[in-house]
Amino acid sequence: MADVQKNPEQVVIGEESGHVRLITLNRPRQLNVISSGVVVLLAELLEKWEKDDDVELIIIKGNGRAFSAGGDLKMFYEGKKYDDYCLEVVYRMYWLCYHIHTYKKIQVGLVHGICMGGGASLIVPAKFSLVSEKTVFAVPEASFGFHTDCSFSYILSRLPGHLGEFLALTGARLNGKEMIAAGLATHFVPTEKFPELEKRLLDVNSGDEHAVRKVVEEFSIEVHPDKESILNKLSVIDKCFAEDSVEDIIKSFETEALYEGNGWIAPLLKSMKCFSPTGLKITLRSVRLGREQTLGECLKKEFRLTMNLLRSIISSDPYEGIRSISIDKDNSPKWNPSMLAEVTDEKLDLVFKPFSEELELQIPAEGDTHRWSGKYEDSSYPSLMKAKQANKINHHN
Repeated sequence: MADVQKNPEQVVIGEESGHVRLITLNRPRQLNVISSGVVVLLAELLEKWEKDDDVELIIIKGNGRAFSAGGDLKMFYEGKKYDDYCLEVVYRMYWLCYHIHTYKKIQVGLVHGICMGGGASLIVPAKFSLVSEKTVFAVPEASFGFHTDCSFSYILSRLPGHLGEFLALTGARLNGKEMIAAGLATHFVPTEKFPELEKRLLDVNSGDEHAVRKVVEEFSIEVHPDKESILNKLSVIDKCFAEDSVEDIIKSFETEALYEGNGWIAPLLKSMKCFSPTGLKITLRSVRLGREQTLGECLKKEFRLTMNLLRSIISSDPYEGIRSISIDKDNSPKWNPSMLAEVTDEKLDLVFKPFSEELELQIPAEGDTHRWSGKYEDSSYPSLMKAKQANKINHHN
């Protein structure tokens, strides 16, 4: 197999084998979190391979014990010191999410271990997303003052009933069996079979969907959620998480917790009450809006939300949340505002307000001709950032 990038320290390794291309996320010590370098390399490889008629099948996996734990939180925290420090990586990631969802060639995700947030956004849209008994999925962003991002306001809003709101607001974890049942993955394959499955896909050397499916199904087994799975509690989840507001959802959940057999609710309630009020309210509104939005509209909205949160338009909770879990690791965030009632609709409107057209995420128009247009370097942002920098220099002088 030929390497596209031969440096073993490369954060993304691309390899070529006949008509197959293999992507390996290669930051195992950091649980393959998504940095700016990861985003750039992924986009470069996927664009190159989609345009290459010789390429038919893309396989993506993670090195080490995680597929990907999501975005690089420390990178965001460092960005607090600088004006729009993370703008470029945020823009590139949402732009990339669109292309992953609409990719023109068969993708197979081999997902072992942790698969959260932005990491999960790389594989949930794949034609074949394979999980195992070691896979752990979650969208925990609201817990640290953020919102359900990287296309998950689109994905979660299309899950059965109100399961999407439940996952987004509680940060509840799903195992591989539950991902299959929820429609977040396509096949369950025991971990020890992953290497042989990968080899067989390379041997097939084709992107023919029938041929790929035949191999995948040969290695996959039928699974169902365990008896105690939260996916067997969907009637309660739908009842509670259909409520109009976060406050009403919590009240309804509290009421249900009083009934015999509902002991599973207490730890989830305890967690929710410790989450950022701002993160919870933004997340609920975003997922609810997602039901009526296209993929492109969801991504544009999520880009706005991310930038407005990083700019601390209504709260600095994302930085405080990251500090508490990744920097100081005291798990004692001081949210501001600290009460749900203080996160008003007027405040929420500020972070959801559309940008002027030239500052929105530039999702490519339908059709193949300009499919890979709208990149960060083609947007208005590079010139704006240069102008800002020049103004700072002039001001200091």
